[in-house]
Amino acid sequence: MFVLDHLAVGAATLNEGVDWVQSQLGVVLERGGSHEKYGTHNMLLGLEDGLYLEVIAKDPDTIPSAEHSWFGLDDFTGPPRLANWICCADNLSDYADTAGPKRRLERGNLRWDITVHDGGRLPFGGGFPTLIKWGACTVHPAQILKLSGLRLREFTVSHPEATKIASLAPLDDPRIRFKVGPQGFVARFDGPNGLKELR
Repeated sequence: MFVLDHLAVGAATLNEGVDWVQSQLGVVLERGGSHEKYGTHNMLLGLEDGLYLEVIAKDPDTIPSAEHSWFGLDDFTGPPRLANWICCADNLSDYADTAGPKRRLERGNLRWDITVHDGGRLPFGGGFPTLIKWGACTVHPAQILKLSGLRLREFTVSHPEATKIASLAPLDDPRIRFKVGPQGFVARFDGPNGLKELR
């Protein structure tokens, strides 16, 4: 069974992505870190119910050790937007054909395995989740981030092949909905200042 872990906003630059999320949600993000293997950096936002949101972009000051980035960032253009969703799973290798091979990464005290296709493309353009499994001794990022007061109400995955994606992703989460349509995401949050939305 997949369990929703976090949502990712992609951006051409980290500052652009952070400014957009902060203006849309009325919050302040926290510093994340760098991913040297894929040449990216991020900032984070703690959500209720053990979730978090990250803004991720290519880091112009980091030369990746891999031949490509990840999260589809090599081909990212346009304004910041929800670009990916990440789910926890126990047996990442069972989904390698769809989600991509398992890669082992670390940053500071964080250790995790994550699925990344060769070339860094997202499965179904992001319609199918990236899969992650945190290391046994790793404290989940959501446990150390300040809570923003925002709670995910609904996450909609829109995709021409949404029905197929839903059949491939073992999920039991009433917040996650699949919709046949143009590719994209909509996340709605409840918070102290009412309903907020990212797409």
